[in-house]
Amino acid sequence: MGSFSIWHWIIVALVVLLVFGTRKLRGAGRDLGEAIKGFKQGMRDDDTPSAQIEQRRTETVADGDRKRDRDDAAR
Repeated sequence: MGSFSIWHWIIVALVVLLVFGTRKLRGAGRDLGEAIKGFKQGMRDDDTPSAQIEQRRTETVADGDRKRDRDDAAR
């Protein structure tokens, strides 16, 4: 009683198909696929805000190291 059998899932699928229809389900699947593709593309891009923040962070650390080296050399 705690788990669903294959027949339960088939009945659920048929009810969903009858309620929403194939056209809406096809459109929802297409939208979901495009959203996943967009997400993956966004993760691959190097110009993402998080990549820019990380680049600025490393530049700031490098600038701080250079300043510290100059201060140490001046002493």
